[in-house]
Amino acid sequence: MSDGFLDVDEDQPVEDVGIESILNQLLDLIHAAKSMPLSSSVMVSRDEVISLVQAGLESLPDELRQARWLLREREEFMAERSREAEALMDEVRAQAEHMVQRTEIVRQANAVAQRILDDANEEARALRHQAEDFVDQKLAGMEIVLDRLTRTVQAGRARLAAPLVEAKTDDEGAGTEEDGFFDQDQS
Repeated sequence: MSDGFLDVDEDQPVEDVGIESILNQLLDLIHAAKSMPLSSSVMVSRDEVISLVQAGLESLPDELRQARWLLREREEFMAERSREAEALMDEVRAQAEHMVQRTEIVRQANAVAQRILDDANEEARALRHQAEDFVDQKLAGMEIVLDRLTRTVQAGRARLAAPLVEAKTDDEGAGTEEDGFFDQDQS
């Protein structure tokens, strides 16, 4: 150290002096500082410390500044992408919810349609049974009427056939012209 300040060549630029060298000089300055009486504090020249810290800042490589800028850009980029991803996830959730609702509506519609079909089939079955019962009753009534009509026709034919049989027996016994009736088959 020359005169308490940064120990560097005047021809050498500050950037060429390593940050490590500057930090070591700063540590040496603090270690070599005189202690205050009755205290653990030390007296350090403010100008020397400021000079060393300023030289350290100036000697930071441009790559470090660029790296910090890149890190800041990266963080902003990642934050933007995170916001976009969250917005996309919200949209996907909304679409999924809409699809679930639509699927639920379709399921409910199918259930209602099946219930309507079941009710219609049950009603058709009941109507068919009622129609069959009605037709059976009407056919039974017609059967009774036809049975009576058949008996009446048979009874009528029987009555009509009885006088013919009696008349035939009477005709066979008489056979004379006296009755005024001539039968050509008899001769």
